[in-house]
Amino acid sequence: MNWISEWALPKIKTLFGSREVPENLWHKCPECEQMIFQTDLDKNLRVCPHCGHHMRLSARQRLDATFDEGWQKIELPKAPADPLRFRDQRRYSERLRDAQAKSGMDDAVVVGHGTVEGQRAVVATFEFAFMAGSMGAGVGEALVTAARLAVLQDAPLIVFASSGGARMQEGAVSLMQMPRTVIATQMVKDAGLPFIVVLCDPTTGGVTASFAMLGDIQIAEPGALIGFAGARVIEQTVREVLPEGFQRAEYLLEHGILDMVVKRGEMKETLGRLIRLLRDSEGEPVPAAA
Repeated sequence: MNWISEWALPKIKTLFGSREVPENLWHKCPECEQMIFQTDLDKNLRVCPHCGHHMRLSARQRLDATFDEGWQKIELPKAPADPLRFRDQRRYSERLRDAQAKSGMDDAVVVGHGTVEGQRAVVATFEFAFMAGSMGAGVGEALVTAARLAVLQDAPLIVFASSGGARMQEGAVSLMQMPRTVIATQMVKDAGLPFIVVLCDPTTGGVTASFAMLGDIQIAEPGALIGFAGARVIEQTVREVLPEGFQRAEYLLEHGILDMVVKRGEMKETLGRLIRLLRDSEGEPVPAAA
């Protein structure tokens, strides 16, 4: 028991009378452990007002925070479900259905198109809550579709990555999404369009080892965990003590892996400014000499 359950909740119940008090009225910051009103947290884009810790956003929240009003979600092609008929403790098909029911999504990526600070853009964003944002055939198909749409609309492609890596339940099929997504990014670059990657917490495994490190501009949110293998695995492999926070965004920025670390509240403005710098006012690519 703590002061929330012993003091705050009884006071709130008294204030609201017999009406039921929502269970999710408060949220505890995992970093500083301060209690935050859920409505205040949502207004602040799930950034702790006390310590600035960036909590995870849903894919829908991410798109709403990035686009101007009036953006549209696109329908993605259906990928084969459970191509290997995989089973561990449960059937993969059952895990997939549960994730779809909880998230209301077909897979771990949502793609939308609209404007960012008045600049046309196609945005793909990962949903970490969907099987840890793992990359299977559905995710690969989504990123290829997003790249094709960006080329068709002559618009930059922005990807918000947040993933645990390749989806083990799809085996070699999931690994084949690594070269597929690399080809997708090359389609955008060959068309002379900007490809911007925003690395969110966490971005690891096969996603980091493929398209997520190929952006023309690499951005990360503060404190984001970015890497391929886990710190313990790396330490056991190289047999050395690694620096504190060596897989965090700030360390990677300091060592030249990232171009910038941007707070979530400044992300939309930053993306709009970058698009304007990379494209002229009429939406055409800026000449190389510029």
